[in-house]
Amino acid sequence: MSWFKRTEKGITTPTEEKREVPDGLWYQCPECKKVVHTREHEEHAWTCIECNYHARVGSKEYFELFFDNNEFTELDAGLSSSDPLKFIDSQPYPKRIKAAQAKTGLTDAVRTAHGKVSGKEVVISCMDFTFIGGSMGSVVGEKISRGIDAARAKKVPFIMICKSGGARMMEAGFSLMQMAKTSAKLALLAEEGLPYISILTDPTTGGVTASYAMLGDINIAEPGALIGFAGPRVVRETIGKDLPAGFQTSEFLLEHGFLDFIVDRKEMKKQVSDFLRMVEKK
Repeated sequence: MSWFKRTEKGITTPTEEKREVPDGLWYQCPECKKVVHTREHEEHAWTCIECNYHARVGSKEYFELFFDNNEFTELDAGLSSSDPLKFIDSQPYPKRIKAAQAKTGLTDAVRTAHGKVSGKEVVISCMDFTFIGGSMGSVVGEKISRGIDAARAKKVPFIMICKSGGARMMEAGFSLMQMAKTSAKLALLAEEGLPYISILTDPTTGGVTASYAMLGDINIAEPGALIGFAGPRVVRETIGKDLPAGFQTSEFLLEHGFLDFIVDRKEMKKQVSDFLRMVEKK
């Protein structure tokens, strides 16, 4: 029975003959450490099959999730930030923008598209956290504003998927102006009786929370999302007190009346479609 025994010692395999697992084949949940095949993770809308942890995903994944057959027309895709303040920190702002564009394949931290959700025409703007932390600069505000204008022109609902670290410090006051700009555009949308759905994902903070993220006719959040203005550490240091358990999670905000619903990502399209049908009947 020597066929299953190692009779020679020191057997080695040349490096060029070793087989390695391809990158991206498996996904490990950062919460429960469950390891699943990446394809299975995608089939569950990028949520953990064990603990339902909602992984951070970008506009590519959300557009795939929402738009019927992943068919849509992207709007204002070529807009890119300029450098109005000639800002330099560890590197010039234009260089930082180019590096982010090369890394992510995006032009800025938001994409806007027109398409159908369960047969209903909508305009969706979705933020990407991978682009300088989803920070809100002039281009982000402009693309969202143009998206709202497109919804008004087409007489269709507007959906905003928020994921941001807040205002973009490299644009200072220009960034903060986007809060008023987008809020004013949403007021025009409301005057025309067109629905606005705000979907808050992890994380939604800073000036985004203080403006369009919380102005929806209906505000929906994903489970466990961090939502707030300043981060928990900053708040704790400012007030000098320990914070309540689960402070600034979507569950905490729902309990305190800041949200209408918490919806699992796997059910998000159906819930949004149901709401659109409901307001359409009115």
